[in-house]
Amino acid sequence: MPKTNNRVASREKRKKILKQAKGYWGSRSKVYTVAKGSVEKGMQHAYAHRKTKKREFRRLWIARINAAARENGTSYSRLIDAMHKKGVTVNRKMLASLAVENPQAFTELVKYVSN
Repeated sequence: MPKTNNRVASREKRKKILKQAKGYWGSRSKVYTVAKGSVEKGMQHAYAHRKTKKREFRRLWIARINAAARENGTSYSRLIDAMHKKGVTVNRKMLASLAVENPQAFTELVKYVSN
């Protein structure tokens, strides 16, 4: 005969939700019915904001690249177009970090693709 697990499923379910609600304020972390709603809403926000975060970071990278490109006498769109024509494949995240952390290298890149 197979071995059975003598745990109470409803208690495990409640403990799981309360564990996820750890750190919430007041009854949101103590009372199961309140915590359940808070955790569900939090999960909805987490799902939606994982998508939003990607959008926001891309906007930030483009803004940084554009600022650095304008310091070098060009614009973002002209720089990206020149890079495509030269066959330089550096993603926007790397371009932005290059522009912030190593402006000399970014200037060299702009000079290379502009010629």
